[in-house]
Amino acid sequence: MTAEVKVEEKQVESEDEVKAVEEVDGSETKVVEKISSFKEESDFFSDLKDSEKKALSDLKTKLEEAIVENTLFRKKKETPVKVTDAVVTEEAKAETTEDVVQKESPKEEVKTEADVVDTKEEVKAEIAEEEKKTEEAVVTKEADVVDTKEEVKAEIAEEEKKSEEAVVTKEATVEQEEEDEIVDNDIELWGVPLLPSKGAEGTDVILLKFLRARDFKVNDAFEMLKKTLKWRKEQKINSVLGRDFGEDLASAAYMNGLDRESRPVCYNVYSVFGNEELYQATFGSEQTRENLLKWRFQLMEKGTQKLDLKPGGVTSLLQIHDLKNCPGPLKKELWVAIKNAIVALQDNYPELVSRNVFINVPFWFYAVSTLLSPFLTQRTKSKFVVPRPANVTETLLKYIPAEEIPVQYGGFKRDDDTEFSKEAVSEVVVKPGSSETIEIPATETEGTLVWDVAVLGWEVNYKEEFVPADEGAYTIIVQKVKKIGSNEGPVRNSFKNSESGKIVLTVDNVSSKKKKRVLYRYRTKTESSC
Repeated sequence: MTAEVKVEEKQVESEDEVKAVEEVDGSETKVVEKISSFKEESDFFSDLKDSEKKALSDLKTKLEEAIVENTLFRKKKETPVKVTDAVVTEEAKAETTEDVVQKESPKEEVKTEADVVDTKEEVKAEIAEEEKKTEEAVVTKEADVVDTKEEVKAEIAEEEKKSEEAVVTKEATVEQEEEDEIVDNDIELWGVPLLPSKGAEGTDVILLKFLRARDFKVNDAFEMLKKTLKWRKEQKINSVLGRDFGEDLASAAYMNGLDRESRPVCYNVYSVFGNEELYQATFGSEQTRENLLKWRFQLMEKGTQKLDLKPGGVTSLLQIHDLKNCPGPLKKELWVAIKNAIVALQDNYPELVSRNVFINVPFWFYAVSTLLSPFLTQRTKSKFVVPRPANVTETLLKYIPAEEIPVQYGGFKRDDDTEFSKEAVSEVVVKPGSSETIEIPATETEGTLVWDVAVLGWEVNYKEEFVPADEGAYTIIVQKVKKIGSNEGPVRNSFKNSESGKIVLTVDNVSSKKKKRVLYRYRTKTESSC
């Protein structure tokens, strides 16, 4: 079977994003529907449509009644299924009767044979003797049949007794389950009280997430909420936060920085599973795969702790998925785990992710995504963003400021960076076939200038100079002209000046037919500021 991959492009603020792939079903090829760009809705009650307000009110009423009357988890009492056991017993009796009839059939055959033999006078003596033997045999068989019936009756009685005992046990179990499912009126989800009458401002925010995940269908949203609460209890999610899963998975997913809407950003890096030793340690057994899921739930719980779940607050995360050097589809354990994680997060953390941005995607990703597609809701799919490999940094900049994007993705954020804190990032556009200069003033006679520069797409000539304020002084070359390719990361450099002047950065785009965006920031360090 061959699978063709078709990529549809959508212009979103001058950036091409891949939004569709083909889905293979037998011999027919089905193109996944193009998804429109997702936009988060307001959580303020006044901003809701009338139908949405009614749905929220109805859900609050259902939830209030379920918590107060303690029916949130309680199932309807059902009479234990004795009838089923009785039916089984009747079937057993019927089967036994059939066996008895089959055992009695030789008697009828013998009688029929005797009638035929009676017509033959020449063998009367032999037949008489034969009939005598047959009658004795029949008596013996009838006795055996009686014994068999008694044995079957005894077995049936024993089975009925066992069934009654099982039913009693089942009744006790049901009562115990209902007793265990009692819910406290102070029940919370992600630190927010769920009982509407408590008046917590975050309650509406939580309930709106479940309503939106189910297209404002109240009953569906209510069932989803109940399943989530039950799932959290079964998985012991509240205790997951305190577990230590070791350092091996720390680089596979981590929180780092904030996006433009102050949402926490979670980076998922799949290349770490290219290490065969780590791969086997993570996916080698059912227990280790279960630990992987628990670890991922722990990370999500840590993310929700960073949220401000109230109207107008930060109520979701931004997920970045880096597929560079990710193990391929042949590593089926990895992709099964990814599918299980996606489904669990979708079903139990609704609307807590604003977008899923997939970067550095390999060619086979589009085929694999069709396998995951059936497990995703349309709303989840609408949050997927898949930029071209050449547009990774530009795409991330749509959602994350440059100072919050890690340096490996084209931004300025470095671990344990002491050179910069909250310095502003500026931007210059270099037109095709032209060059631009950036001037950094050095007003202090003694100090150190530090700067960061990033050119989106690079493929430019770049140089750095210090030009003294004294016209008679010589220009000092800090960085001679060099060609910077598209795979280059941001440039950081510094210069300690002994006189006033300026740093001049030159970006030459003469040989390119595309405009280039230049991002930069700088800081002047003096002895007093160090």
